[in-house]
Parts: sequence; C-alpha cells; structure tokens
Amino acid sequence: MHGVVVAAVPWARHDAWFTRFFDDQTAWLAVHTSKTAICQLMRIAWRTVGGICERVATEAKRGRDLFANLTDLGFDEISIRKGQKYLTVVVDHHTGRLVWAHAGRDRKTVEKFLDLLGEERCKQLKLVSCDDAEWITRPVSERCPDAVIALDPFHIVKAATDALDEIRRAVWNEARRSGNKQLAKDLKGARFALWKKPEKLTERQQTKLAFIQKLNAPIYRAYLLKEQLRQIYHAGSIEDALKLLDGWLKWARRCRLEPFVKLARRITEQRSRVEAALQHSLSNARVEQVNTQIRLIIRRGFGYHSPNAVIALAMLTLGGLCPPLPGR
Repeated sequence: MHGVVVAAVPWARHDAWFTRFFDDQTAWLAVHTSKTAICQLMRIAWRTVGGICERVATEAKRGRDLFANLTDLGFDEISIRKGQKYLTVVVDHHTGRLVWAHAGRDRKTVEKFLDLLGEERCKQLKLVSCDDAEWITRPVSERCPDAVIALDPFHIVKAATDALDEIRRAVWNEARRSGNKQLAKDLKGARFALWKKPEKLTERQQTKLAFIQKLNAPIYRAYLLKEQLRQIYHAGSIEDALKLLDGWLKWARRCRLEPFVKLARRITEQRSRVEAALQHSLSNARVEQVNTQIRLIIRRGFGYHSPNAVIALAMLTLGGLCPPLPGR
C-alpha cells in the first residue's frame, strides 16, 4: 500500500483546489469587480478569493524581476486595520508601480526590503522620498550610500499645520479656564479657516480669518508661519525657495511660539533632505496615490482578515501582476 501521492499537473497550481483557468479568472475579477460580484459569479467564499490572489501573485512574481532598474523610490506606511495594523509600501517614482509591500512599519521591515533588493541594487538607488521617520531614513542612509533622501513636502507642511493647531488649542483651553466664553466660542469654529489654503477659503471663512487677525495675534502669527512654509514649495526657482526657507527659519526661531521653534529645529536638523525635495521636485505624491488605491481595495472587500491577502490583491492591481482574462 502506498500513502498519499501528489502529482504536478499543468492545469492547476500546487496546493490548489481549482484549475489555473479558475484561479486566473477569479484573480482578474478581484482586480476589476466587487466582492459580492466575485463570490456570486464564481460561487466561492471571500476568504477563498484571498487565497487564490496570494497563489496567483506568488507565481507571477517568480516569472518577473520586480526590482530591476530601480533608481528612485518612495517609502510610506498605510493603516489597513484598527489596532495599529500597518503596511510599509515601496513605489517606483518613474512608473508609479507598487514594487513591494509588507506588514509592519519599523526598521526591520525596511531592512527586509533592502535585503531582498541586494547590495548591488541598493548602490543603484539615486533618490528616495519619505517622511522624516528614522525607521525609514536610517536604514536607507546606511545601506544605500548613493541615495539622496528627500523629505516629502506634504509631511513638512502637515507638521506646520499641527503646530498651528497646537497653538489654537492652547489658546482655546486657556480662554475656557479663564472664563472667557466668547473667545472660546469664536475660536471653536476657526480650525478649518486656519487649515485651508487662502485661495480656497469661503467668504465666511475669510471673515473668520480676518476676525482672528484682530482677535488673537499669536494664532494669526502661527497661521502666517504655516502659510509661508507652504509657499516655499511653490517658489518659481530653487534659489527663491532656499531664500524663503532661510527667511522662514529665522522667523520661526524667534517667533516665541514653542511648537514652531521646535519645528524650526527639526527642519534645521534635516535641512539637506528638505533641500533635496526642492532641488529634485520630489514628493510622495505617487506613493499617496498608491495608498489611496490600496484603501479602495480594502473598502471594496469590506476589510481583510490577513494582511497577506491585501498585499496579494494590491500587487495584482498596482504591481502589474494581474493575469489576463482567460480565453481573451
């Protein structure tokens, strides 16, 4: 008597319950249609769809070199579930293609990608965009000696917006503690007027901003600091941008607003990386576009139990691994 005998067949993948034709059609539908449509048309459970996507994506990777000709990359993280569940994603700036994704957002995760990339290809990297998180910048700077790190402009401006909001909240809390109910009421609805770009303010928000200018000098000064920092990234030339940056740092250091003093110190420490983003006109816009599409994938599937299923479907959709529709 013989035990279980496993034989490879050309019409099915290893450890699959379905034919290649069925797997490929399900994977194609997962990329192009909704969860309900796939499950009803193929008559399988949604959890089964995740397993099929992982299997198809894994086989597609074997036949392709996803790390070939990479010179400019963007790193970022994206939340995929509640409870601090994140993916680290890597995107090619030239093509906008999702190169790699993995569960986690720490130094070990980035080092895992750099290990897969290999020493020679790490040396070929020229530009890397990211935020100023050390778990990204430190391993990249250590392992990719020729790569210039450029800090994403969005994250720099967001830091200024956060500093502005910290000052607004402090003034609002102080007004409440001192019994100045009118000031607290006036500041409560001011957040969006302070956050938005001046050219996008409604007439009511413009009035609110003008009122704040007369009402509270520290908040309005913080607003101007935020807006001037944003204008650095819209200067006509690199020379103008660097002059604006110098002027902003001088102003922020002596503005007597502690959140902006801290931000000025932080930008000064990362000055070369801020300038690199200006010099090369580089941002994480392509990465954010990929993140938006990953969020759409998660919503379309009403969530996923496994990050591997999310990664597999993201690679099929955004990494160029989707098989053609069988028979077409």
